Amino acid sequence: MAMTRGDGTVHVNGFASNASARAGLALGAALVSTLLCAPATTAAPEEGSTVRAAPAPAPAPAPAPAPGERPCPVVYFDLGETLVHTADDGSTAYLPGAASYLRTLRERHIRVGLITNVPPSWGTTDAERAARLRTEVDATWRGPTAFAWADFGDRIRTPRTEAERKPSPVLWQRAKEDSGGCRVVYEAETAQEVSVASSVGFVSYQVGLPHRPAFLPAGLVELLGRRPG
Repeated sequence: MAMTRGDGTVHVNGFASNASARAGLALGAALVSTLLCAPATTAAPEEGSTVRAAPAPAPAPAPAPAPGERPCPVVYFDLGETLVHTADDGSTAYLPGAASYLRTLRERHIRVGLITNVPPSWGTTDAERAARLRTEVDATWRGPTAFAWADFGDRIRTPRTEAERKPSPVLWQRAKEDSGGCRVVYEAETAQEVSVASSVGFVSYQVGLPHRPAFLPAGLVELLGRRPG
């Protein structure tokens, strides 16, 4: 998640909220290995669920959407310690596997977005605050591959006021309202954010835990997109 230093620049290392991260989050309807290998009648995770995934082969990519068709679902991410990491020297780069995961979602025509805390003073609109965020991140970027800002389009949700900062549910609610009726997914490194996202109807996945995929497998994301939001 995004943090700000005393000089106003962004620092994207993740951190736990002042409130204790919630434990014992509800699991999804089944493990990914079951979901991706089961008959078509097997239920996908329901809205408001938290998925605990196990490695499994992914199905073939879905065909490109027809002209005018909005691909579903929409996958939102936290930024710091979910997709990128800021090192002790202040440089920023992708976390392992993040660039390839975003590329896989792009190839499967799955839309992505960001839900991240930045200072409300960075602009009067999401677009203005997102532009400032890009400037701050790019200024410290040291990764071999540039951050894929174009993938996120206008789907970068940032707080308009201090009261809207995560873990307030406002940013997730706004993202869900803008999803065009698609099922929405949220991936982040903190249990608290995953829990809040689940509470407002996202299928949530906590990254960075041992003995599980780094990110929600793209095959399951596609499966979610075949069900109404």
